[in-house]
Amino acid sequence: MTSQRTRERLLGRLMDQGIQSMEVLDVMRSTPRHIFLDEALAHRAYEDVALPIGHNQTISQPYVVAKMTEAIVKSGPMDRVLEIGTGCGYQTAVLAQLAKKVFTVERIKPLLDRAKKNLKLLGLRNIEFKHDDGSLGWAERGPFDAIITTAAPRQIPAELLEQLADGGRLIIPVGGDEHQELKLVRRVGSEYEEHILDRVRFVPLLIGQVQG
Repeated sequence: MTSQRTRERLLGRLMDQGIQSMEVLDVMRSTPRHIFLDEALAHRAYEDVALPIGHNQTISQPYVVAKMTEAIVKSGPMDRVLEIGTGCGYQTAVLAQLAKKVFTVERIKPLLDRAKKNLKLLGLRNIEFKHDDGSLGWAERGPFDAIITTAAPRQIPAELLEQLADGGRLIIPVGGDEHQELKLVRRVGSEYEEHILDRVRFVPLLIGQVQG
């Protein structure tokens, strides 16, 4: 159920949908998505779908992970990357293989603990974790070359924009339950250039809520 053949089929689907970065595709191929899922769902790990991970959260659809990752890899340096919404750690694992250092924030403690175990299994050691309200970012570790947000606020938090380095990129889904857009925002001095990449559906970014 987790054979190389199933992974290759997933890679084919990603390429068919327009993912071009071989660097990103190679990481997606080598990252064992099944370890981030409960055993009952592991047989679906290499389907191109979002799947539940508990606490009303999901592991993102592989295409969306690839698209978001490709957008920041192609657009600038990857020395310091901030992830908002660690979840089970799958997107974190992909980023950690492409960035020098990943900083990741999760508001739900049991998910963060699970992600730490998953990422330790993979031997990834260039990651720092924080249990906090992700909408606040991680100012003490900024500025960041790139920020990826894996949950959707209705408006982009000002704190995240402020924590971008000059030339830094923020990729973030924005909107409510009925309509969300995946946006790429680049900081140029004190200005921000915004581009819409796709229509998406993410769980909401809950501002001001932290669960122990």
